[in-house]
Amino acid sequence: MPDFYQWFKPVLWQLDAERAHGLALSALRAAPGWCLPFAGEEGGLETTVWGRAFSNPIGLAAGFDKHAQATAALYRVGFGFVEIGGVTLHAQSGNPKPRLFRLTRDRAVINRMGLNSEGSNVVAQNLSRQRGTPLPGPLAVNLGLNKDATDPPSDYGALAQVLAPYAEILTINVSSPNTPGLRALQDPSKLMAIVNAVREASETAIDTRHPTILVKISPDLDATDVADICQLAVREGFDGLVVSNTTVARPRTLQSPQGGEVGGLSGQPLFEPSTSLLRDVYMRTSGKIPLVGVGGVSSAANAYEKIKAGASLVQLYSALVFEGPALIGEIKADLKRLLGADGFATVAEAVGAEHRAGES
Repeated sequence: MPDFYQWFKPVLWQLDAERAHGLALSALRAAPGWCLPFAGEEGGLETTVWGRAFSNPIGLAAGFDKHAQATAALYRVGFGFVEIGGVTLHAQSGNPKPRLFRLTRDRAVINRMGLNSEGSNVVAQNLSRQRGTPLPGPLAVNLGLNKDATDPPSDYGALAQVLAPYAEILTINVSSPNTPGLRALQDPSKLMAIVNAVREASETAIDTRHPTILVKISPDLDATDVADICQLAVREGFDGLVVSNTTVARPRTLQSPQGGEVGGLSGQPLFEPSTSLLRDVYMRTSGKIPLVGVGGVSSAANAYEKIKAGASLVQLYSALVFEGPALIGEIKADLKRLLGADGFATVAEAVGAEHRAGES
Protein backbone atom coordinates (compact mmCIF):
# COMPACT_ATOMS: atom_id res chain seq x y z
CA MET A 1 0.00 0.00 0.00
CA PRO A 2 1.54 3.37 -1.01
CA ASP A 3 2.09 5.86 1.78
CA PHE A 4 -0.15 8.65 0.50
CA TYR A 5 0.75 10.95 3.38
CA GLN A 6 4.37 11.07 2.27
CA TRP A 7 3.21 11.95 -1.25
CA PHE A 8 1.18 14.93 -0.05
CA LYS A 9 3.41 15.98 2.83
CA PRO A 10 5.53 18.41 0.74
CA VAL A 11 2.34 20.22 -0.29
CA LEU A 12 0.89 20.28 3.22
CA TRP A 13 4.11 21.61 4.66
CA GLN A 14 3.95 24.65 2.43
CA LEU A 15 0.88 25.64 4.42
CA ASP A 16 0.47 27.08 7.90
CA ALA A 17 0.60 24.18 10.38
CA GLU A 18 -2.96 24.60 11.61
CA ARG A 19 -4.41 24.81 8.10
CA ALA A 20 -2.42 21.74 7.06
CA HIS A 21 -3.74 19.87 10.07
CA GLY A 22 -7.31 20.76 9.14
CA LEU A 23 -6.83 19.51 5.58
CA ALA A 24 -5.23 16.27 6.81
CA LEU A 25 -8.12 15.67 9.18
CA SER A 26 -10.67 16.29 6.42
CA ALA A 27 -8.82 13.96 4.05
CA LEU A 28 -8.67 11.24 6.67
CA ARG A 29 -12.39 11.57 7.35
CA ALA A 30 -13.26 11.31 3.66
CA ALA A 31 -10.72 8.65 2.68
CA PRO A 32 -12.05 5.24 1.60
CA GLY A 33 -10.57 2.32 3.48
CA TRP A 34 -8.49 1.11 0.54
CA CYS A 35 -6.28 4.21 0.56
CA LEU A 36 -5.52 4.14 4.28
CA PRO A 37 -2.19 2.61 5.34
CA PHE A 38 -2.02 -1.01 6.46
CA ALA A 39 -2.93 -0.94 10.14
CA GLY A 40 -0.74 -3.89 11.13
CA GLU A 41 -1.55 -7.26 12.63
CA GLU A 42 -3.41 -7.12 15.92
CA GLY A 43 -2.64 -10.58 17.32
CA GLY A 44 -0.33 -10.53 20.31
CA LEU A 45 -0.91 -6.94 21.42
CA GLU A 46 -4.33 -7.29 23.02
CA THR A 47 -4.55 -5.99 26.56
CA THR A 48 -7.22 -5.32 29.18
CA VAL A 49 -7.17 -2.25 31.41
CA TRP A 50 -10.02 -1.13 33.73
CA GLY A 51 -11.87 -4.20 32.53
CA ARG A 52 -11.90 -2.77 29.00
CA ALA A 53 -10.48 -4.64 26.00
CA PHE A 54 -7.92 -2.91 23.79
CA SER A 55 -6.78 -4.56 20.56
CA ASN A 56 -3.41 -2.91 21.09
CA PRO A 57 -1.99 -0.40 23.61
CA ILE A 58 -1.26 2.41 21.12
CA GLY A 59 -3.71 5.30 21.31
CA LEU A 60 -4.14 8.73 19.77
CA ALA A 61 -3.64 11.58 22.22
CA ALA A 62 -6.03 14.50 22.52
CA GLY A 63 -5.64 17.47 20.19
CA PHE A 64 -5.75 15.79 16.79
CA ASP A 65 -9.51 15.32 16.47
CA LYS A 66 -10.85 18.04 18.76
CA HIS A 67 -14.47 17.90 17.63
CA ALA A 68 -14.97 14.16 16.89
CA GLN A 69 -14.92 14.64 13.14
CA ALA A 70 -12.88 11.61 12.03
CA THR A 71 -13.17 9.16 14.91
CA ALA A 72 -13.97 6.00 12.94
CA ALA A 73 -11.21 6.67 10.41
CA LEU A 74 -8.64 7.00 13.19
CA TYR A 75 -9.40 3.49 14.39
CA ARG A 76 -9.02 2.22 10.82
CA VAL A 77 -5.39 3.32 10.71
CA GLY A 78 -4.71 1.03 13.63
CA PHE A 79 -5.13 2.82 16.95
CA GLY A 80 -6.28 0.67 19.86
CA PHE A 81 -8.10 3.67 21.34
CA VAL A 82 -8.70 7.29 20.39
CA GLU A 83 -8.99 10.38 22.56
CA ILE A 84 -10.94 13.30 21.13
CA GLY A 85 -10.92 16.87 22.40
CA GLY A 86 -10.10 18.79 24.45
CA VAL A 87 -13.73 19.74 24.64
CA THR A 88 -14.95 22.74 26.61
CA LEU A 89 -18.45 23.14 27.99
CA HIS A 90 -19.16 26.20 25.86
CA ALA A 91 -17.73 27.00 22.44
CA GLN A 92 -14.62 29.17 22.45
CA SER A 93 -12.26 30.27 19.70
CA GLY A 94 -9.00 29.76 21.55
CA ASN A 95 -5.93 31.93 21.17
CA PRO A 96 -5.14 34.17 18.19
CA LYS A 97 -3.45 32.62 15.16
CA PRO A 98 -0.78 31.56 14.38
CA ARG A 99 -0.81 29.17 17.31
CA LEU A 100 0.63 25.90 16.00
CA PHE A 101 4.28 25.53 14.98
CA ARG A 102 6.37 22.70 13.54
CA LEU A 103 9.92 22.38 14.88
CA THR A 104 11.22 20.29 12.02
CA ARG A 105 14.82 19.99 13.15
CA ASP A 106 13.69 18.83 16.56
CA ARG A 107 10.82 16.56 15.46
CA ALA A 108 8.62 18.59 17.78
CA VAL A 109 5.55 20.81 17.86
CA ILE A 110 4.66 23.89 19.88
CA ASN A 111 1.00 24.75 20.30
CA ARG A 112 -0.82 27.54 22.08
CA MET A 113 -4.24 26.64 20.74
CA GLY A 114 -5.96 27.70 23.96
CA LEU A 115 -8.48 24.85 23.97
CA ASN A 116 -10.33 26.02 20.88
CA SER A 117 -13.55 24.03 20.91
CA GLU A 118 -16.94 23.94 19.23
CA GLY A 119 -18.40 23.16 22.64
CA SER A 120 -19.79 20.07 24.33
CA ASN A 121 -23.18 20.06 22.63
CA VAL A 122 -21.70 20.10 19.11
CA VAL A 123 -19.23 17.33 19.98
CA ALA A 124 -22.04 15.28 21.54
CA GLN A 125 -24.04 15.67 18.34
CA ASN A 126 -21.06 14.54 16.25
CA LEU A 127 -20.61 11.49 18.44
CA SER A 128 -24.33 10.73 18.38
CA ARG A 129 -24.32 10.67 14.57
CA GLN A 130 -21.52 8.09 14.63
CA ARG A 131 -23.26 5.75 17.06
CA GLY A 132 -24.50 3.55 14.23
CA THR A 133 -20.91 2.49 13.50
CA PRO A 134 -19.49 0.47 16.40
CA LEU A 135 -15.93 1.49 17.23
CA PRO A 136 -13.35 -1.31 17.54
CA GLY A 137 -11.82 0.12 20.71
CA PRO A 138 -12.57 2.37 23.70
CA LEU A 139 -13.22 6.05 23.01
CA ALA A 140 -11.79 8.68 25.33
CA VAL A 141 -12.95 12.29 25.62
CA ASN A 142 -10.63 14.98 26.96
CA LEU A 143 -12.48 17.44 29.21
CA GLY A 144 -11.16 21.02 29.13
CA LEU A 145 -12.14 24.23 30.85
CA ASN A 146 -13.37 27.49 29.35
CA LYS A 147 -11.11 30.46 29.93
CA ASP A 148 -13.90 32.40 31.63
CA ALA A 149 -15.03 29.55 33.88
CA THR A 150 -15.64 30.65 37.48
CA ASP A 151 -16.63 27.30 39.01
CA PRO A 152 -14.35 24.55 37.61
CA PRO A 153 -15.96 21.59 39.42
CA SER A 154 -19.39 22.63 38.15
CA ASP A 155 -18.14 23.04 34.56
CA TYR A 156 -16.23 19.74 34.52
CA GLY A 157 -19.29 18.03 35.97
CA ALA A 158 -21.55 19.54 33.31
CA LEU A 159 -19.12 18.40 30.62
CA ALA A 160 -19.20 14.87 31.96
CA GLN A 161 -22.99 14.95 32.05
CA VAL A 162 -23.11 15.78 28.34
CA LEU A 163 -20.31 13.52 27.07
CA ALA A 164 -20.25 10.48 29.37
CA PRO A 165 -22.96 8.66 27.37
CA TYR A 166 -20.60 8.51 24.38
CA ALA A 167 -17.28 7.64 26.05
CA GLU A 168 -15.62 4.71 27.74
CA ILE A 169 -12.96 7.04 29.17
CA LEU A 170 -13.13 10.64 30.37
CA THR A 171 -9.81 12.45 30.79
CA ILE A 172 -9.79 15.47 33.09
CA ASN A 173 -7.37 17.98 31.60
CA VAL A 174 -6.00 20.20 34.36
CA SER A 175 -2.54 20.47 32.82
CA SER A 176 -2.71 22.38 29.55
CA PRO A 177 -0.27 25.33 29.68
CA ASN A 178 -2.46 27.39 27.34
CA THR A 179 -5.40 28.18 29.62
CA PRO A 180 -4.57 30.70 32.36
CA GLY A 181 -4.85 29.22 35.85
CA LEU A 182 -5.65 25.70 34.65
CA ARG A 183 -2.52 24.05 36.02
CA ALA A 184 -3.28 25.44 39.48
CA LEU A 185 -6.19 22.99 39.55
CA GLN A 186 -3.67 20.18 40.03
CA ASP A 187 -3.52 21.23 43.69
CA PRO A 188 -4.93 18.19 45.55
CA SER A 189 -7.74 20.08 47.30
CA LYS A 190 -8.96 21.61 44.03
CA LEU A 191 -8.37 18.45 42.02
CA MET A 192 -10.43 16.23 44.32
CA ALA A 193 -13.44 18.51 43.99
CA ILE A 194 -13.21 18.23 40.19
CA VAL A 195 -12.79 14.46 40.21
CA ASN A 196 -15.78 14.06 42.51
CA ALA A 197 -17.89 16.31 40.27
CA VAL A 198 -17.02 14.25 37.20
CA ARG A 199 -17.66 11.00 39.04
CA GLU A 200 -21.08 12.11 40.24
CA ALA A 201 -22.10 13.52 36.88
CA SER A 202 -21.00 10.36 35.05
CA GLU A 203 -23.06 8.18 37.38
CA THR A 204 -26.08 10.38 36.81
CA ALA A 205 -25.65 10.43 33.03
CA ILE A 206 -25.34 6.67 32.59
CA ASP A 207 -27.27 4.04 34.49
CA THR A 208 -25.44 0.89 33.44
CA ARG A 209 -21.92 1.72 32.22
CA HIS A 210 -19.76 4.27 33.96
CA PRO A 211 -16.75 5.64 32.08
CA THR A 212 -13.23 5.33 33.40
CA ILE A 213 -12.07 8.69 34.77
CA LEU A 214 -8.43 9.72 34.27
CA VAL A 215 -6.49 12.79 35.31
CA LYS A 216 -3.87 14.21 32.93
CA ILE A 217 -0.93 15.84 34.69
CA SER A 218 1.81 18.26 33.69
CA PRO A 219 5.47 17.31 33.11
CA ASP A 220 6.43 20.59 34.80
CA LEU A 221 5.22 19.67 38.30
CA ASP A 222 7.82 19.82 41.05
CA ALA A 223 8.59 16.78 43.18
CA THR A 224 6.32 17.85 46.02
CA ASP A 225 3.35 18.30 43.69
CA VAL A 226 3.97 14.92 42.09
CA ALA A 227 4.11 13.26 45.50
CA ASP A 228 0.90 14.97 46.61
CA ILE A 229 -1.02 13.97 43.47
CA CYS A 230 0.20 10.37 43.67
CA GLN A 231 -0.77 10.13 47.33
CA LEU A 232 -4.20 11.54 46.53
CA ALA A 233 -4.67 9.18 43.59
CA VAL A 234 -3.93 6.12 45.69
CA ARG A 235 -5.94 7.26 48.71
CA GLU A 236 -9.01 8.28 46.70
CA GLY A 237 -8.90 5.39 44.26
CA PHE A 238 -8.34 7.27 41.02
CA ASP A 239 -8.96 5.07 37.98
CA GLY A 240 -5.70 6.22 36.40
CA LEU A 241 -3.34 9.04 35.47
CA VAL A 242 -2.18 10.29 32.08
CA VAL A 243 1.51 11.19 32.15
CA SER A 244 1.93 13.75 30.69
CA ASN A 245 0.73 16.90 28.92
CA THR A 246 2.96 19.29 26.96
CA THR A 247 5.76 21.25 28.62
CA VAL A 248 6.57 24.95 28.89
CA ALA A 249 10.25 24.04 29.34
CA ARG A 250 12.62 24.66 26.43
CA PRO A 251 15.59 22.27 26.26
CA ARG A 252 18.85 23.87 25.21
CA THR A 253 19.10 21.24 22.49
CA LEU A 254 16.28 22.80 20.42
CA GLN A 255 17.59 23.82 17.00
CA SER A 256 14.48 25.05 15.17
CA PRO A 257 13.96 28.81 14.90
CA GLN A 258 10.39 28.34 16.17
CA GLY A 259 11.71 26.97 19.48
CA GLY A 260 11.14 30.28 21.22
CA GLU A 261 7.41 30.38 20.51
CA VAL A 262 5.13 30.50 23.56
CA GLY A 263 3.05 27.39 24.22
CA GLY A 264 3.29 23.72 25.05
CA LEU A 265 6.15 21.72 23.54
CA SER A 266 5.51 18.15 22.42
CA GLY A 267 7.36 15.61 20.31
CA GLN A 268 10.80 14.06 20.71
CA PRO A 269 12.22 16.60 23.20
CA LEU A 270 9.41 15.67 25.60
CA PHE A 271 10.19 11.95 25.58
CA GLU A 272 12.86 11.87 28.29
CA PRO A 273 11.22 14.22 30.83
CA SER A 274 7.77 12.67 30.39
CA THR A 275 9.15 9.14 30.71
CA SER A 276 11.15 10.12 33.79
CA LEU A 277 7.95 11.47 35.34
CA LEU A 278 6.14 8.27 34.37
CA ARG A 279 8.74 6.18 36.22
CA ASP A 280 8.41 8.40 39.26
CA VAL A 281 4.61 8.20 39.29
CA TYR A 282 4.67 4.42 38.87
CA MET A 283 7.03 4.05 41.83
CA ARG A 284 5.12 6.50 44.01
CA THR A 285 1.84 4.69 43.34
CA SER A 286 3.48 1.25 43.68
CA GLY A 287 1.99 0.22 40.36
CA LYS A 288 -1.49 0.25 41.90
CA ILE A 289 -2.98 2.72 39.40
CA PRO A 290 -2.95 2.18 35.63
CA LEU A 291 -0.96 4.84 33.81
CA VAL A 292 -1.16 6.15 30.25
CA GLY A 293 2.25 7.20 28.95
CA VAL A 294 2.32 10.19 26.61
CA GLY A 295 5.11 12.39 25.32
CA GLY A 296 7.58 12.03 22.47
CA VAL A 297 6.57 8.57 21.26
CA SER A 298 7.63 8.13 17.64
CA SER A 299 8.73 4.49 17.48
CA ALA A 300 8.08 1.06 18.96
CA ALA A 301 11.23 1.46 21.05
CA ASN A 302 9.76 4.61 22.60
CA ALA A 303 6.43 2.91 23.27
CA TYR A 304 8.15 -0.12 24.76
CA GLU A 305 10.23 2.07 27.07
CA LYS A 306 7.06 3.76 28.32
CA ILE A 307 5.46 0.36 28.96
CA LYS A 308 8.46 -0.98 30.86
CA ALA A 309 8.57 2.28 32.85
CA GLY A 310 5.00 1.65 34.00
CA ALA A 311 2.51 2.58 31.27
CA SER A 312 -0.36 0.18 30.67
CA LEU A 313 -1.26 2.17 27.55
CA VAL A 314 0.66 4.63 25.35
CA GLN A 315 -0.49 7.63 23.33
CA LEU A 316 1.08 9.70 20.57
CA TYR A 317 0.18 12.64 18.36
CA SER A 318 3.10 14.85 17.30
CA ALA A 319 4.88 12.00 15.52
CA LEU A 320 1.96 11.79 13.08
CA VAL A 321 2.84 15.29 11.87
CA PHE A 322 6.19 14.03 10.65
CA GLU A 323 5.51 10.39 9.77
CA GLY A 324 1.81 10.16 8.93
CA PRO A 325 -0.65 7.38 9.84
CA ALA A 326 1.50 4.56 8.42
CA LEU A 327 3.59 4.94 11.57
CA ILE A 328 0.95 3.17 13.66
CA GLY A 329 1.22 -0.14 11.82
CA GLU A 330 5.03 0.07 11.98
CA ILE A 331 5.01 0.67 15.73
CA LYS A 332 2.68 -2.26 16.36
CA ALA A 333 4.70 -4.68 14.26
CA ASP A 334 7.96 -3.66 15.91
CA LEU A 335 6.44 -3.66 19.40
CA LYS A 336 5.39 -7.29 18.99
CA ARG A 337 8.95 -8.20 18.08
CA LEU A 338 10.36 -6.32 21.07
CA LEU A 339 7.96 -8.02 23.47
CA GLY A 340 8.77 -11.44 22.04
CA ALA A 341 12.51 -10.86 22.14
CA ASP A 342 12.28 -10.20 25.89
CA GLY A 343 10.07 -13.21 26.49
CA PHE A 344 6.82 -11.35 27.20
CA ALA A 345 3.70 -13.14 25.98
CA THR A 346 1.46 -10.12 26.57
CA VAL A 347 1.72 -6.36 26.89
CA ALA A 348 0.49 -6.57 30.48
CA GLU A 349 3.47 -8.73 31.44
CA ALA A 350 5.86 -5.97 30.35
CA VAL A 351 4.17 -3.12 32.26
CA GLY A 352 6.61 -1.82 34.86
CA ALA A 353 9.20 -4.48 33.95
CA GLU A 354 12.18 -2.20 34.52
CA HIS A 355 11.14 -1.67 38.13
CA ARG A 356 10.93 -5.41 38.77
CA ALA A 357 14.32 -5.90 37.16
CA GLY A 358 15.75 -3.30 39.52
CA GLU A 359 14.44 -5.28 42.51
CA SER A 360 16.02 -8.56 41.45
